[in-house]
Amino acid sequence: MRTLLFIKILFITLLFSSYANAEYRVYQYYVKSKLRMPIDKNGYLVTSTLDPVSYISYHGGNNSLKVDLLRSWMCVGHTGNQKELCPGPEENSGVLAQK
Repeated sequence: MRTLLFIKILFITLLFSSYANAEYRVYQYYVKSKLRMPIDKNGYLVTSTLDPVSYISYHGGNNSLKVDLLRSWMCVGHTGNQKELCPGPEENSGVLAQK
């Protein structure tokens, strides 16, 4: 009885797994070093899939970086195989192209 139930659940899972879609969130930050080094005098724009807490932790912590979240958006698909991140909604709509 349990084997039959397991087979049914497995069949249903396999049947509907082809309809599953992956998605991820992209964050855009303005990053500036808190360290007084000539190379890091200016801030820079970063686009990443790391959330703000993870980004700061991964790149040295609050004592070394100042990170301002500018915007974020959702993308369909996955980031495997070094795939490029999807462009933000402004790039897709042509709003930035007009400026």
